[in-house]
Amino acid sequence: MCVLALTPLLTIEIEPAGPHESSPEVHVHPGGQGLWLGRMAYSLGARVVVCGPFGGETGTVAAHLARAENLELRTVGTGGNGAFVHDRRSGERTEVVTMDPYPLNRHEVDDLYSTVLVSALDAAVTILTGSETAVGVPASFFGRLARDLHASDRQVVADLSRDQARAVCDAPGVVLKMSHEELVEGGFSDDDSETALLASARGMVDAGVRAVVVSRAQDPTLLVTREHTYRVTTPRVTTVDHRGAGDSMTAGIAVGLGRGLELPDAVRMGAAAGALNVTRRGLGTGRRDQIERFARRVTVREAS
Repeated sequence: MCVLALTPLLTIEIEPAGPHESSPEVHVHPGGQGLWLGRMAYSLGARVVVCGPFGGETGTVAAHLARAENLELRTVGTGGNGAFVHDRRSGERTEVVTMDPYPLNRHEVDDLYSTVLVSALDAAVTILTGSETAVGVPASFFGRLARDLHASDRQVVADLSRDQARAVCDAPGVVLKMSHEELVEGGFSDDDSETALLASARGMVDAGVRAVVVSRAQDPTLLVTREHTYRVTTPRVTTVDHRGAGDSMTAGIAVGLGRGLELPDAVRMGAAAGALNVTRRGLGTGRRDQIERFARRVTVREAS
């Protein structure tokens, strides 16, 4: 599996002292959407190649930690990666500081494109992730990459929003995963009602993508293809940390497609990975055996 990680991060989290400890715990991990996705995909048994910009002190440490988690990296240069420090000693997540990544220049963007393209041609599935901050990569980058990969019969799963998602809406073969909030905030859907979300997803499928997966927090996930519409329902679980559920879902879908599962069954696996991830404190974490067993409890029913 190839993963485009546009904004790898260095994450530092301060946890309260344990029952037999006198000082807080400090946890340092590689982060960012692409690396969290890659971690979950590896947990599900995939060999994961992550392509992204790494540089500066934060990037050097993040790259080292990512490799220690068995992710293969193919890097391009950058002035420095983003980072954040969160304090959880109160029981709530408090942002201490967030550092934005350095934007890529034109040569670095070109290098990133060729790095991802060549790596993706060797992969069963490629996951495209974007960025909420401006990093110098135009939205057209994603549409061009998706179309080039489709021309070589490569499978693409895109977890994008706003203009980056809009850039792949007419790219054939893409499985586009978005949350209901992203559809509304990006102007794709009038509101978050199921009727409006389905109409938006069907419009994207009519424009060219293979399928749209709409995650909806506690409500059933929607899967829309040209021929069918499905509701995907997971057993109710208590949320410990909601962050990372969507990324885990995307990773599970991609791994399922890489295994040769039909799309509804791949989304079933993704829903299981996302649901179990909210019961844990680690983003993009989980155990393959538990996710696969939990997936048997996920229902996929065709909507009328």
